[in-house]
Amino acid sequence: MQGLDFTVVLPYWDLLLTGAWWTALLTVSAGALSFVFGILFAVVVLYAPAIIAYPVRAFMWVFMGTPLLLQLFLIYFGLVQVGIDIPALAAGIVGLGLHFAVYNADVIRAGIVAVDVGQTEGARSIGFGKWQTLRHVVIPQAVRNTAPPIGSNMIALLKESSIVSVIGIAELVHSSQLAISETFRPFEFYITAAALYYILNLALEAGLRRFERRVEVSR
Repeated sequence: MQGLDFTVVLPYWDLLLTGAWWTALLTVSAGALSFVFGILFAVVVLYAPAIIAYPVRAFMWVFMGTPLLLQLFLIYFGLVQVGIDIPALAAGIVGLGLHFAVYNADVIRAGIVAVDVGQTEGARSIGFGKWQTLRHVVIPQAVRNTAPPIGSNMIALLKESSIVSVIGIAELVHSSQLAISETFRPFEFYITAAALYYILNLALEAGLRRFERRVEVSR
């Protein structure tokens, strides 16, 4: 029986920090993608012609109804078969980004619907067109109203980012497994990885709280 010995972690500290860096990069990149596409999907579903809106609805339904792991395999391994070869990092960012974009879209769509009709009528009365009203009045208010649930999706994205290790991205869990394969000390490395995830989570929550405070000030 082996006792706990966290000194085995020290020689692999740089490897774990590199993994934490890739996890942070994945989270920020995929989070930004999910936010932008979340707004785009919400606007298309609400305002685009049916010939465009229905395929987007179907795409959202597929991404909500299938596992993230399957979506990553489809993007990374499946698209190669039709001549689209995406590097592992890009596939991870796109997979995570689109997976959470559909959930953000659902939240933002509800936020857009909740904006007072009087705001739209007021904007149109001073000469704003349909898309100007959406861009300058409706969408900013919808984002302000839905900042907390979007923040929750970002935290969920950080936790789910570990799944991209299955396509070979050396994020934090993957780096921990590499160290464990050489030391056979899973407990020490998984505990250390959990602590690093917790620190990343705290940093992300601090960023989200700052964003929400700025949103509240701008109301």
